[in-house]
Amino acid sequence: MSRLHGSKDFWLGALRADGPAFRAAVAQVPLDAPVPSCPDWTVVDLVHHLGVVYVWVRETVSRGVADPREERPPVVAKPDGAEAVGWWQQEFDALVTLLDGLDPEIPAWNWAPQAKKVGFWVRRMAHETAVHRWDAQTAIAGVEPVEAKLAADGISEVLDSWLPAGRRRRRQPAYGVAHLVATDAEQEWYVRLRGEGMALLDTDTILDSDDHHTRTLATGTASDLLLALWGRVQFDVLDVSGDAALLDALRVG
Repeated sequence: MSRLHGSKDFWLGALRADGPAFRAAVAQVPLDAPVPSCPDWTVVDLVHHLGVVYVWVRETVSRGVADPREERPPVVAKPDGAEAVGWWQQEFDALVTLLDGLDPEIPAWNWAPQAKKVGFWVRRMAHETAVHRWDAQTAIAGVEPVEAKLAADGISEVLDSWLPAGRRRRRQPAYGVAHLVATDAEQEWYVRLRGEGMALLDTDTILDSDDHHTRTLATGTASDLLLALWGRVQFDVLDVSGDAALLDALRVG
């Protein structure tokens, strides 16, 4: 299995591309317009959500410690109406400026089984912004795929951070091996599902006596694979063979 190893510059570059694309999309529709990929949200809900995430992450990485915050973070004031998008822009700019100036090796708490360092949040914000940029573009019926290398790293993030942290959408135990192939990024992943747990494998070979014959293969673009894992598109956009039910156990959104 080959996986991309991203860098601060790579993720910041993605942020600087998807942030302006997000703003351009939300500026084209009324703020009360629905977001088709997030059925319960309007455009202003999406703007507020992303802006609050930026505020929270800035506060988290600025602490310079790996321990979780003991007190509750302050409530963020979210402006409505015409001021909402300008507020989002200020929070986005402040986030990018802060992350750009920080060493990714500085301690910073996170919720995943990953090193507690600032680099986690640079990666997380790149993917958070990319997926929500796609969401915003569904409101203008003009979506563009997530860039292939970024999407491939986003798939890895789902598998190495979200799922091991127990943030699986489907709670029912699943057993088998899922093989994901991103055709435009020349990457593949093997995921072994063992009840409520999972593990990334280097190959599809399993060397123990457990029943591991249930398998599925899902092939598609890196963007479609990522968006399917995040629940933005259905798995039928992919070429799937074997037990497709295993894919539901990989979904985090």
